[in-house]
Amino acid sequence: MTQKVYIFKRFERFWHWSQAGLIIFLLITGLEIHGWYSLFGFERAYNNHVIAAWTLVGLWVFAIFWHFTTGEWRQYIPTTKNVMLMVRYYTQGIFRGEPHPHRQTALSKHNPLQRLAYLFMLVVAGPVIWTTGWLLLFYDQWGNWGLADLSLATVATWHLIAAYTFLLFLIVHVYLTTTGATPLSHIKAMITGWEEVH
Repeated sequence: MTQKVYIFKRFERFWHWSQAGLIIFLLITGLEIHGWYSLFGFERAYNNHVIAAWTLVGLWVFAIFWHFTTGEWRQYIPTTKNVMLMVRYYTQGIFRGEPHPHRQTALSKHNPLQRLAYLFMLVVAGPVIWTTGWLLLFYDQWGNWGLADLSLATVATWHLIAAYTFLLFLIVHVYLTTTGATPLSHIKAMITGWEEVH
């Protein structure tokens, strides 16, 4: 039996799609800055990258405020309960047609594995990409900040590693959206807010 449950509020959907678009654009411009291809040209790609990064910072600041004022931050508290059950489901059960072990509700939107993945992105990948990004943006100020001995190549490499982490997260995230009741049901839920729960 399937029922529809209102899971994702309007701001969550706006935040999700805006963030996704900005991150994809940052990946496109960032890879061009690293010389993978020429789409905008280096200078325009760099300028667009900086504008998109500051836009994403503004979006994240607003999203953090929203999460804390609405109490939605609780959705991201990690738990180890049923983590192995979720790992087993994603590595075996999903291919055997077994039911999803996590029942999604408005108070429990993310399964334990999702919570750990989001926590990693929030406390590891995010801070690395923002710290290295700001350092690269203000490279000419390193001497004034006492960071003259810092290696530009090292900072750029860590920025790129964090960007690849975001790319990997994006690929896995998009793949997992196809594992709902139908291949597009999770995507539809992030558009309408309503999730089909079995």
